[in-house]
Amino acid sequence: MISFVVPAYNEEKYLGPTLASIHEAARAVGEPYEIVVANDDSNDATARIAEAGGARVVTVHKRQIAGTRNAGAAASQGEWLVFVDADTRVNADVVRGTVQAFRGGAVAGGAGVRFDGGPRWVHWTTPIVVFLFRRIKWAAGCFLFARRDVFEKVGGFDESFYASEEIHLSRALKRHGRFVMVEASVISSARKAETHSPWTMVKLLARILVRGEKGLKSRELTASFWYPDKR
Repeated sequence: MISFVVPAYNEEKYLGPTLASIHEAARAVGEPYEIVVANDDSNDATARIAEAGGARVVTVHKRQIAGTRNAGAAASQGEWLVFVDADTRVNADVVRGTVQAFRGGAVAGGAGVRFDGGPRWVHWTTPIVVFLFRRIKWAAGCFLFARRDVFEKVGGFDESFYASEEIHLSRALKRHGRFVMVEASVISSARKAETHSPWTMVKLLARILVRGEKGLKSRELTASFWYPDKR
């Protein structure tokens, strides 16, 4: 069975379409599945929308994406884990490619990403980033899949990180078997690019690079970009 794990903090705007896309894609592929929404201290309609959208809701108090994903995975039951962000829509080609990868012996993988809307520079730079991630075999955080036994063997997402946790997990999973990037792409929101200028992102990246790994483990440094109070 596929367990779709969706971390969510105040995601009432995006969660409904995300859940609908999962249902549509999974039914088209024909695999048994479940959806687990890890509701991380939301104070909006996230939990209600998740339940109305056919998901099982797990309440967590993390305010950290790695820990929230781990909590959702722990509450799920499938042998195949698929992590989908609450603002990301999947499709049958992505899910079918994921299933084929698992059946072909892959232990984990990811997919390409396209953004829905956003400024022009996002659409200019995304193909370059996606190309590099495909070559290096790093899954983008909005969509990553893994066999449960291997996911548990590596300890899941490293909760000492507040950002780049999907890259660290990708590297850990690759050490245990074949890591596959499926050809199809998911569609994610461009909300970060709509609320942060390129210059702001460059400055943040520079601050993180100066501090190295410690910067990625700092809630204070990563909060404004990855953990805003408002969506």
